[in-house]
Amino acid sequence: MKEEELKDLEKRLWEAADKMRGAVPVSDYKFIILGLIFLKYISDAFEEKYQTLVKDGLGGEEDRHRYEAEHVFYVPVRARWGYLNTHSKDPHIGKIIDDALDEVERENPSLEGVLVKEFNSPNYRNVNLGEIIDLFTGIKIGSKEAQDKDILGRIYEYFLGQFASKELQKGGEFYTPACLVRTMVEILEPYQGIVYDPACGSGGMFVQSLKFIQRHQGNVNNLSIYGQEKNPTTWKIAKMNLVIRGIDGNLGQFADDTFHNDLHKRLKANFVLANPPFNISDWGQEKLKKDKRWKYGIPPKGNANFAWVQHMISKLSRKGKAAVILANGSLSVGGQSEKIRKNLIEGDLVDCILSMPANLFYTVTIPCSIWILNKNKNKKQKGKTLFIDARNLGTMVTRKLRELDEDEIEKIATTYHKYQDDKNYEDIAGFCKVATKEQIEENNYVLTPGRYVGTEEQKIDAIPFEEKMEILTTNLKEQFKESHKLEEEIEKVLEAIGHGI
Repeated sequence: MKEEELKDLEKRLWEAADKMRGAVPVSDYKFIILGLIFLKYISDAFEEKYQTLVKDGLGGEEDRHRYEAEHVFYVPVRARWGYLNTHSKDPHIGKIIDDALDEVERENPSLEGVLVKEFNSPNYRNVNLGEIIDLFTGIKIGSKEAQDKDILGRIYEYFLGQFASKELQKGGEFYTPACLVRTMVEILEPYQGIVYDPACGSGGMFVQSLKFIQRHQGNVNNLSIYGQEKNPTTWKIAKMNLVIRGIDGNLGQFADDTFHNDLHKRLKANFVLANPPFNISDWGQEKLKKDKRWKYGIPPKGNANFAWVQHMISKLSRKGKAAVILANGSLSVGGQSEKIRKNLIEGDLVDCILSMPANLFYTVTIPCSIWILNKNKNKKQKGKTLFIDARNLGTMVTRKLRELDEDEIEKIATTYHKYQDDKNYEDIAGFCKVATKEQIEENNYVLTPGRYVGTEEQKIDAIPFEEKMEILTTNLKEQFKESHKLEEEIEKVLEAIGHGI
């Protein structure tokens, strides 16, 4: 299948599936669609293997161990797509699908508790499940040929992006845009070792790590996946996302809160890749004040950004690296966050700070930053931090969404690697600059790249007026929000002092 044909297929599938959006909330119907896609995938894979075994005279259903040996899930008769398609017009199709998923779990213990079995729910009585089954029937997504072309992966990722664009999720709760993840992966280059994501959402960081290895002809078996996710339904999507990619990841036995019940306590990872939810205020700091993870300072009660950062640092091996997406306020906000930021700089952990453009997320316009943390800086990079200002990169692919293209991602990653390898790196006005610890101290430990890289007049003048205003407005709004939060914290402190007096 050619690229144009695949894109057309993605679009047609989405348009057909999106018909049901009026019947149920987006937050519900994404699980219906993704659950059916998953069922179609394992059914296709089983059916192809089944036919091969029968043709070779090795038996079909009796030789279940042969499916296991090929990493193919055994699918009982009443759970196969052909059976569901035959009964697609049955008024009890919801129950038939739930029963099918039950049977699949019974036959495959590794899927127990992973599949969403709510198709018979009263909430979905207005959903035409038969129409959706008919929609996917003519498309092979689990056959060997389809797997080689990663057709399912493409459809799955496309649908996740579409769901994120339709659902109001702050900062991309379950889905981080692929161009952002790709940038992080190209910087860290996770060829082998342990990759960890403490807020893994639907598993995009792991998928892009796998793709990175495949692009560079590496061995995916040299990568070990560990993650955790708080939202139970999102955790299930992540588990399915790994299964369809053939990734044997450890996301724990259940969904849980990373701060309060770390499911991988002894883990030391070579790479941490994460997009934790921005600026969480109710993260439970009161119960964790004495936690040993807070080596660089107790994170503020009203914002979990630096709790996430310190948790990730605690998970890094002696030579480990992390790439973390954070709200831009983390670069400059004062108070306890500033003290932690200072201690991270003094501890020589901040390897690179990357400012990203606005509009990269589907539902929020605010720009973000990527922090690269490194526990084992090269000798020549010790006491230094690379700043990259990529706010002017990217193209608006819709009225609200911006994407980085392959060349721009490569430009960012190449700049970082030139700096790391100490080969042909040069500061570029308006784009990148290496600053010493002393220079950062002179700037009161503010890490906003714009303070260090300077400006390049020609490039600024080349930015359309509307984009300039959008960037300025977004930055001002965010600064106002952070300032307002700081004022509230100061008022609380003054009030507490007053009561003490």
